[in-house]
Amino acid sequence: MAAMVIVNNPGTWAAAYAPLRHAAWHGLTPTDVIFPFFLFIVGVAIPLSQPGPGRVLRRAAVIFALGLLLNLIGNPDLATLRIPGVLQRIAVCYAAAAALYRTTSWRTQSVVIAVLLLGYWAALTLVPVPGFGRGVLTPEGNLAAWIDRAALGPHVWKVSRVYDPEGILSTLPAIATTLIGVVAGAWLRSGRTPRARYTGFAWTGVAAIVLGAAWSLAFPLNKSLWTSSYVLVTAGLALVILAACYQAIDVHGRRAWAAPLVVLGVNALALYFLSTLTAIVLARTGARAWMFEHAFAPWASSVNASLAYALAFLLVWWAIMWGLYRTGVRVRA
Repeated sequence: MAAMVIVNNPGTWAAAYAPLRHAAWHGLTPTDVIFPFFLFIVGVAIPLSQPGPGRVLRRAAVIFALGLLLNLIGNPDLATLRIPGVLQRIAVCYAAAAALYRTTSWRTQSVVIAVLLLGYWAALTLVPVPGFGRGVLTPEGNLAAWIDRAALGPHVWKVSRVYDPEGILSTLPAIATTLIGVVAGAWLRSGRTPRARYTGFAWTGVAAIVLGAAWSLAFPLNKSLWTSSYVLVTAGLALVILAACYQAIDVHGRRAWAAPLVVLGVNALALYFLSTLTAIVLARTGARAWMFEHAFAPWASSVNASLAYALAFLLVWWAIMWGLYRTGVRVRA
């Protein structure tokens, strides 16, 4: 959540360090792992929380509606209102992964992951796209983009207008990302020893990274397309980091370093929604540009001032979330 707030709120989009930007198309930056890490941990939480069907449907509906509301506030024109979005993808992936967790075994879930990744790879490389042919992975010529334009029309992401990074077809491999988290969460709840748990995470993560990197030679890493290689590499990194955190926090009891992050994590939905809403308002009113030009730009280079603004924005929201945390307020869908 901390990383998401920072990368989404630079002082100016014209100046940002390369690691704080998404890859232009193919490739991977640290920013590109934030969203899949979030979907992965959403999956991990499902076996830990054991949500019932009613709670799953209610939570997914609320999260999807909040995403639409943010889109509506950002663009009140219903004719071009963007339908997909970050919260919308989280809602769909959560609902699908929770349903599979409740109705299938981890073996079946693993098969579903493989089918989603292989099927998505086959679809994008073998199915011909009208006007472009097969295997074209450009922003406009890939199958996922064609489906988004055909199904959503003017309701796609207005920045590109030819594809949506949270579009219809690319949500299928995003569900696979969430399901990998579900399997990891089930492993975490198993009766295995702590050492078996974190070593299992670590070795599986390394294997996924290696397999994904090899696959990327033919099917490039791409966040906007959420390619199958991207799923494996980012899920592998998430597994390795989960192994390290589990070993440090749960096994060795080193919790103090994580306490500031817990403040953000326990109210993740509120933090994302409110910080995004605030960013929209600041941008549309010109307040962000004014604050950046008068409070940050005069004393630092463009990229450093932009980063300083993002860090200050995060600090303000951390203080707000700390207030909620201290008073025991937990905002959940």
